[in-house]
Amino acid sequence: MAVRTTWKIAHNCGHEVTHNLSDRPADRRAGFARWLEGRDCTDCWKAARDLDTESKEAWIAAKRAEEQQVAAEWAEQFDMPPLDGPEKALAWGERSRHQLVTAAYSALVSEGTWDEADWAVLEDKIRTVDRAGWWIDQRDAEGSDLPELLDAATSDDTGTENPFR
Repeated sequence: MAVRTTWKIAHNCGHEVTHNLSDRPADRRAGFARWLEGRDCTDCWKAARDLDTESKEAWIAAKRAEEQQVAAEWAEQFDMPPLDGPEKALAWGERSRHQLVTAAYSALVSEGTWDEADWAVLEDKIRTVDRAGWWIDQRDAEGSDLPELLDAATSDDTGTENPFR
């Protein structure tokens, strides 16, 4: 006798839906069916998700504004130069730079073996990369990779101003 592949599920929302679970391993179908019973059906889930887009968008906007404020304060505190690039990329680049540089400080100095003198040399190199797109491209990088990433930056990524003001 084969393990059944279709399950009639009574969802939390009150709808009954027949689900074909044949794409799941036989030993995982019953558990998944129980899990489905504790959820709304697909149609109700999508409707609830679509109704909540305004609050989600407001939350994201507030979160981005908060991150932007922290990044701007950090850039001013550590005398980071303004970034170059398209207007719509500048804020994202600033947030990305802040996140990567603070992660690098944490990994290399706070938790690593670098001292403040080593960091000061790297910080001067950080100031030379002023292309917002470069920082956006590195947004998923590990903080400990920053020295190598900065070594790979090309003249297209660095400004022509003296970073040692």
